[in-house]
Amino acid sequence: MNGVQPEPGTGPRRHAPGWLAALVSAQAEFLRLAGGSIGAVIDLYARIWIAQAFLISGLLKLGNWEVALTLAREEYPVSWLDPLAAAYLGASIELVPPLFLALGLATRLAAMPLLALSLVIQFEYQALDTHLLWAAILGWYVVRGAGPLSLDRLLARGIADSALPLGNVAVRTSAWMTEFGGPIYLLAMRVWLAAAMAVVFTAPATNAHADWLPAATLEPLATPFGAALAVALALGLAVRPTAALLLIHALAVEMADPGRIDATHGVVLLLAFLAVAGGGALSADALFLRLLDRRYPNLGSGPKYMDVGQPRVVIVGAGFGGLACAQALRRTPASITLIDRHNYHLFQPLLYQVATTALSPGDIAVPIRTLLREQANARVLLGEVRAVDSARKDVLLDSRRIPYDYLVIATGASHSYFGRDEWAPFAPGLKRIEDATDVRSRLLMAFERAEAAEDAGERAVLMTFLIVGAGPTGVELAGAIAELARFGMEREFRHVDPTEATVILVQSGPRILPTFPESLSADAEAALRRLGVQVLTESRVQSIDEAGVLVSGRRIEARTVFWAAGVVASPAASWLGVEADSSGRVKVAHDLSVPGRENVFAVGDTALSNGWGGRPVPGLGPAAKQGGDYVGRSIRARITGRRPPAPFRYRHLGSLATIGRKAAVADFGFVRLAGTAAWWLWGLVHVYFLAGVRNRISVMLDWAWAYFTFRSSTRLITAPQGGNQALSAPNAESRTRHVKRS
Repeated sequence: MNGVQPEPGTGPRRHAPGWLAALVSAQAEFLRLAGGSIGAVIDLYARIWIAQAFLISGLLKLGNWEVALTLAREEYPVSWLDPLAAAYLGASIELVPPLFLALGLATRLAAMPLLALSLVIQFEYQALDTHLLWAAILGWYVVRGAGPLSLDRLLARGIADSALPLGNVAVRTSAWMTEFGGPIYLLAMRVWLAAAMAVVFTAPATNAHADWLPAATLEPLATPFGAALAVALALGLAVRPTAALLLIHALAVEMADPGRIDATHGVVLLLAFLAVAGGGALSADALFLRLLDRRYPNLGSGPKYMDVGQPRVVIVGAGFGGLACAQALRRTPASITLIDRHNYHLFQPLLYQVATTALSPGDIAVPIRTLLREQANARVLLGEVRAVDSARKDVLLDSRRIPYDYLVIATGASHSYFGRDEWAPFAPGLKRIEDATDVRSRLLMAFERAEAAEDAGERAVLMTFLIVGAGPTGVELAGAIAELARFGMEREFRHVDPTEATVILVQSGPRILPTFPESLSADAEAALRRLGVQVLTESRVQSIDEAGVLVSGRRIEARTVFWAAGVVASPAASWLGVEADSSGRVKVAHDLSVPGRENVFAVGDTALSNGWGGRPVPGLGPAAKQGGDYVGRSIRARITGRRPPAPFRYRHLGSLATIGRKAAVADFGFVRLAGTAAWWLWGLVHVYFLAGVRNRISVMLDWAWAYFTFRSSTRLITAPQGGNQALSAPNAESRTRHVKRS
């Protein structure tokens, strides 16, 4: 089943040696990384660097216009242009195109006048290597355009299919220039840099080619080793590693002699371009790859999804663990099916910010298909798994059967009311986007009803918010609600004062954040109390109804209650017919496989693993990602016949919790932080782990806006209005069904 049959009429296929396949796979991984993040950052930096050089010159001329006119008449007159016209034209070119270049908007058109100006300065005024290197970088943008972090890339598809005059022609012309002009320009750049090094190496005393070659700047690189690299560069042989070695050498020269930084920096950027882009179609590297592809067809194309002929890996759940597993299998010759009942991957740690109006759902969720767009061997199915037939190796998806050779269960967990599921309609938890929008509507509706209430006592009850459970979610939710009431809605109501809202956090144990060190728990509690949150420890919830909560014999009238006290795993154990713990987690072996079930694995909140030094692995996002990646590598080893990885070991990267706008706690074992430093770290970590560049940028902008203005832009009530119970009856009913099913 695992062998791939040749297509009719093609004859037997040659199989590449394992080392060669691994080498090509590693190169593909590098190109994916270089073309995505590294190349994009280098491109953006180069555009900004060269744009600021011209922009500063233009601003200086604008501020000293008489001096600019004097220079145009006497210091560097252009023989074929009137001095006044030259001054106006030069200042205009230095002020306007750099802005477009930095933004990556109409990049080619913006680079053209800057390129022309660089050449005029070089050949009409003063010959310097800096001007030549500017021209080379600008020529790159004229021919190849801007990289992924540019408005051109963002708008290209829309412009091509728009009503703008010549929009489609401009996009197609740009694509043609990149496709046909790019290889020629790469060849010219390689030969040009190599020629400059050759001139210095063979005749260091001559200066005959100073106008055309940056010989002086490249002189420190013109060693015997550098000369050999220059030959390889000119031939296009191993261009990426050659350019990388020269780049490292150039950076060393730049750091050793800061006075050369302007010119040397241009060389650094050109070599970085070559290290990312390679030699292009007109190089020995490209010829070698064409010959290799002829001998081993599709060697470098990577695995693709096939209905038959290769192992089938089914992953249930597109959370942290499931997505990490799928991505770990991207270079594996297997057909991957990722199943989820939602079409998006959700960043659960920030759900409470959606619930408290700080973020919108789209900020913390990304379509799964978008994340796997470039992974040709993976497909995504939308649906809800009903059961698993281990005997037939099928997953029952709605009314379909999905066969598998390897099965990964990563279905996460839901709320646990410890056998009191009747509390669910009155105390929603936070596990899904629907939960977050339900909580947001309840929260905002409480203030609306308080504004309309006639009785002062009723208003106080309506503005009492009680959170059950003081783990990270409960603490963060309590702090966010307190901040929203005190800073986000002042002067918006006439009969009630939101700052008078009561926020109560109930914890059954002796302290909040029980998984953190006691000192950090104390810091967190102090921060909550400064926000006005009432913290009730050693207080057990006995009942919850639509009017309030009974806590350790004390009745607290609160119309709005939120649940953050416990979770229960998905029904994976019952699907598989295997042993589970009291929380419903599947007990797994040291390699996260399910005992008694062939090629079946469980990760994340679904699994009970003792891979944390003999202790159970915590139900955290990083743990799920590590488990998913581990299982992906294990399956890849089984498919390719390699040695399996060592038993799974969870590496605890630390625990974080935030309390308000400038307080947080962080525990890394050897380092413990509290206060502002922990708050900054919390924000950086959460932005980093968000999926998708757009989401990271959007969250940072939303946070910055809310932080400095005390305003959030997502205070929308989207659930039906009415009584508190009726407000979320559909969600509560479905939530209760889900908990009972679990």
